This record gives sequence, C-alpha cells and structure tokens, in this order.
Amino acid sequence: MLVLADFRDGVIILMRKQKGFSLIELLIVVAIILIIAAIAIPNLLRARMAANESSAVASLRTINTGEITYSSTYPTVGYAPALINLGGVAPCTPSSTTACVIDSVLAGGSKSGYNFTAVGAGGPPAVMYYATAVPIVLNQTGVRSFCSFEDAVIRVQPSGAAIASEAACQALLPLNQ
Repeated sequence: MLVLADFRDGVIILMRKQKGFSLIELLIVVAIILIIAAIAIPNLLRARMAANESSAVASLRTINTGEITYSSTYPTVGYAPALINLGGVAPCTPSSTTACVIDSVLAGGSKSGYNFTAVGAGGPPAVMYYATAVPIVLNQTGVRSFCSFEDAVIRVQPSGAAIASEAACQALLPLNQ
C-alpha cells in the first residue's frame, strides 16, 4: 500500500492511492468497443448472407438430384408434384408421396434464410419441374434468388425477387456467368 502525504494549512493528511479505473477511462474503453462493433457487425451480416446464398445453391443442387432420382424411381409419376414429395420424416419409408431423397428440413420448404419450392408439371407423367430459392427477408437473409428446371443449371436473379415461372427462369443467366 502506497501512502501519500498532503500538506494543507500546516496539517499532514495521509491519503491512500486510488485503486481501479476512473469513469473517464471506462467510458473511453466502452467507446472503443462500440467503434469496433460498428465496423465488425456489417461485415458479419454480409458474411451470413453469403453463407445463406451458398447454402441455397447447394440445396437447389440437392433438389435437382432429388428430382432426377424421383423421376427414375417413379417413372409413372415423372418428376415430383411438390417439394414435400421428395422428403419424408425419419424413419422414412420411400413411396411416391415421401421419396426420402432429400432431408425433411429442405422438404419443408425453408432452410438457411431461404424459401424453397419445387413443382412438377406437364403430365402425367410429369416431364418438367421447376425449383426456386428466394430469400425469406430480402437484404437480410440474402440478396439474390435462384432457380433451376430440368436442365439442372442453377440460374440467378440478382435483384432477389421471386421468379414467377420456368420461362422466367430460362431467361436468367447461369450462376457463374
């Protein structure tokens, strides 16, 4: 313990050295932390959106594979009438209504900040399908929408808007162009 002496009016006053931090020092530290957070949080949100978009593209690839598997397994039905028909709850028993070719979360239509749809058409048997991935909240969970159809090429809608039809999907550029 350090003792300081102070002389006031000819009287010696003994004082202890202050322990801890002053209010100003604490406010400076808090301000620095807030500045760092203000810089880091937008980057974190952008990274999350990029991860969601990557997951959406991978999920569309899974749906494409599931549709091809479904149509070869159930040739009298063709492509799956709806996304739910590609999945099934564990323990899953394969049938034309629950094919068990994709996981139940993706078959439910929502995963990693995106809403998914897949619809078979043109039959019976269904000779076409159309699948989409649209951000749940535009500019928060993703900034781009994706689609695919029976050629299994993932196409991108840069604005993030819903893609209304297979014809609209065909008009879009492939993902890596």
